[in-house]
Amino acid sequence: MARALGRRCVTRPGRRVATGFRLGHQREPLFISTPCVDGARPPDRSQPGGHISTELRINDRIRVSEVRLVGPSGETVGIVPTADALRLAQEADLDLVEIAPMARPPVCKLMDYGKFKYENAQKAREARRNQTNVIIKEMKLRPKIDAHDYETKKGHVVRFLRAGDKVKITIMFRGREQHRPELGFRLLQRLAEDVTELGFVESSPKQDGRNMIMVLGPHKKKAEAKVDMQAQKDTKAAERAALEAGERAERDAAHAAGPVAKKKERGRSENLDPEIEA
Repeated sequence: MARALGRRCVTRPGRRVATGFRLGHQREPLFISTPCVDGARPPDRSQPGGHISTELRINDRIRVSEVRLVGPSGETVGIVPTADALRLAQEADLDLVEIAPMARPPVCKLMDYGKFKYENAQKAREARRNQTNVIIKEMKLRPKIDAHDYETKKGHVVRFLRAGDKVKITIMFRGREQHRPELGFRLLQRLAEDVTELGFVESSPKQDGRNMIMVLGPHKKKAEAKVDMQAQKDTKAAERAALEAGERAERDAAHAAGPVAKKKERGRSENLDPEIEA
């Protein structure tokens, strides 16, 4: 008969733990339920902490006894009890907003809180629209690139630089081309000279394994490039509208001059067999 093996265990309040098994028997583990200390349940740490609000406290949510009050136009009223500040806000049909909660006493201002939130949202949206994100484009070439392919690649580089983006030029070497790095170096120098009006060499050509890399930077910033591109689009749209207006005016003048001449009716062809009925 096998002896029972006992195990020491450390139990926490309110937990059921197994004390041991008996060898040679299919027996369920024995559990001991320990009572909670002072009847309290153990803390549940599985749930994360609550959400921390970033909204400003307004009106009845302000719990301090007194505040430093600022008027609707920015004038300083002084330190007043919170009840009096709420009364002034109700009389002016405005909200009492806590704008500096960490001050002693907190600073509150009389304002239209809905209008304040709307204006802040508009400013944030405008700031996101005007922010400049520099994007690095990449163009890959071969040392023995054809002239037509080179012009096509150069056109893409010119378009990227006009848009205010940086361009990473990569020369890919294969096989024995790796022993002729001067071919890639001359090609990069040629490309840099062709686009010198739009960009400059930000990173000189350097060998990186089987590749040679050079980075070109635009002369204009992203915001300036956007303005120029929008101006070009507006100019083209105006020219197109003027051209359409001129064509429309010519058509109207032609209709006003007189009726359009009727087309001559086509008769039977003389080459047809006369036996064929019309």
